[in-house]
Amino acid sequence: MLPLTGESSSCPVPPEQRPLQEYGQLCSSWFFVWPVASWWSLLRPLLISWLLLLPMALLVASGSVALRRQLPLLVLVGAVAAVLLPLLLLIRQWLGWSYVNRRLVAERISYEESGWYDGQVWEKPLAWRQQDLLVSRHQVAPVLHRLQRTGLGVAALLLLGVGICQALGRVLLL
Repeated sequence: MLPLTGESSSCPVPPEQRPLQEYGQLCSSWFFVWPVASWWSLLRPLLISWLLLLPMALLVASGSVALRRQLPLLVLVGAVAAVLLPLLLLIRQWLGWSYVNRRLVAERISYEESGWYDGQVWEKPLAWRQQDLLVSRHQVAPVLHRLQRTGLGVAALLLLGVGICQALGRVLLL
């Protein structure tokens, strides 16, 4: 966990709910650390997830009689359908990192002392805000940018694949 500068005993926010600790938890998570280091550290698990889902997608697509007669279209439909898992993984990554980023840039922290029914709000001291903003701008923002660009690329691949499937399907199935 990352230490907070100017940490005082007067902070009522439980340590695991403090934005810098939440950032530290993301950085130590096997799943959320993918986009931190490089493009390849993000693309490799996405490619692996696509390859793992591809046989199942091909099996499901082979249930269509029309697709069984057109092997190129069957493979293309399966490949496009398998892109959904990497896209869902990217969305989950985006949600986690954007949540932490919102907490880092916020002037006030909402937290729970003991359960869902006792939500409180605490205003960050100036030193905390400055440190959190630095972490947000220089550590989290590049990760969000990488996730955004990768997500747009995967979504574009999905849309392009669907378009090609429709065009090829009209040509082959007529």
